[in-house]
Amino acid sequence: MVTKVALLTAGGFAPCLSSAIGGLVQRYTEIAPEVEIIAYKHGYQGLLSGDSITVTDSVRAKAGLLHEYGGSPIGNSRVKLTNAKDLVKRGLVAEGEDPLKVAADRLAADGVDVLHTIGGDDTNTTAADLAAYLAAHDYGLTVVGLPKTIDNDVVPIKQSLGAWTAASMGARFAQNIVAEHNSGSRMLIVHEVMGRNCGWLTAATAQAYREWLDGREWLPEIGLSREAWDVHAVYVPEAEVDVDAEAERLRSVMDTVGNVTIFLSEGAGLESIVAQLEAAGQEVARDPFGHVKLDKINPGAWFSEQFAAKLGAEKVMVQKSGYYSRSAAANQADLELIRSMTDLAVDCALRGESGVIGQDEERGEELRAIEFERIKGGKPFDITTGWFTAMLASIGQPAPTPAPAAGH
Repeated sequence: MVTKVALLTAGGFAPCLSSAIGGLVQRYTEIAPEVEIIAYKHGYQGLLSGDSITVTDSVRAKAGLLHEYGGSPIGNSRVKLTNAKDLVKRGLVAEGEDPLKVAADRLAADGVDVLHTIGGDDTNTTAADLAAYLAAHDYGLTVVGLPKTIDNDVVPIKQSLGAWTAASMGARFAQNIVAEHNSGSRMLIVHEVMGRNCGWLTAATAQAYREWLDGREWLPEIGLSREAWDVHAVYVPEAEVDVDAEAERLRSVMDTVGNVTIFLSEGAGLESIVAQLEAAGQEVARDPFGHVKLDKINPGAWFSEQFAAKLGAEKVMVQKSGYYSRSAAANQADLELIRSMTDLAVDCALRGESGVIGQDEERGEELRAIEFERIKGGKPFDITTGWFTAMLASIGQPAPTPAPAAGH
């Protein structure tokens, strides 16, 4: 019997965290109001340190407010429970302690029957490690995850929470950034979009932005032209970027239109950038999960430097929409997806079924609790997808060639 559940949000923000918390609280209040709810602050960090808050009756009564906000009211952090060295360094566990045992013992001490994790692939693979430990040591807890990532790159989940909203917010951001194209002559604008290994968000953001262009009226006689406001290149990690060939194509755009706008995944060309930095003797910073810290190497600046001289750009602007997009409140499409997932998450929790809630691409896209051992990150964007290839063709960009596999 479930008497107490705990929630935590972890990893980077996505436009679904606040709403997912609200949805879980509403569903429990609706069908199992006797169940006590607590929330660990700042994700697994709060779980390890025992820092939690109680979801009171007044919070339950107004949980719907959480759908109106972005971010996470209970806080996030990046903590990997199997990286003991990092956790010792951060003071979250003592030397020699097993972080999984510390987390499991905290859940037991707090009387928790169900843990809901809301996060991306790192969060849910960490949840998988914890669930396996709990099962192997007979703690008798159920762990139910929700898939949050704006990259939409969790295997085998069709659509991650927050990704649709992030694309629409990135497109809104671009409306103002691309308006800068006439702030100087021969302007090169690079719009850097989040997406370490997966180009879905960059592609979807470009598509959403161009849909906005489609709905506008233009006045080219005074210089208000669709061509100048358009996206002229879209680069994603899954596709190879031939800088010289693209520079030649984009030089023609610059000469004809007067400006060039590129939508760039932050992970596009990452191996080349890292290799160049390491060859120059620079240390590349990485996070506790081993990921390159993209904010330290600045892919947008690197690409702008590759193209600026080749295009004869007189002014260069690099802008990043990531923080603007990831902290937004969920849009209607995501709210509907969140509701369907939080409802099922609670139902699964009450019957003791662990897993990550999602549309299982390997099971006919059925919405179900997907087994933790099948969850992994890094699902690539399919660059042969019809809407993507059609978009590239419409902007004159050649059909994409798959990038070399990592390590090659």
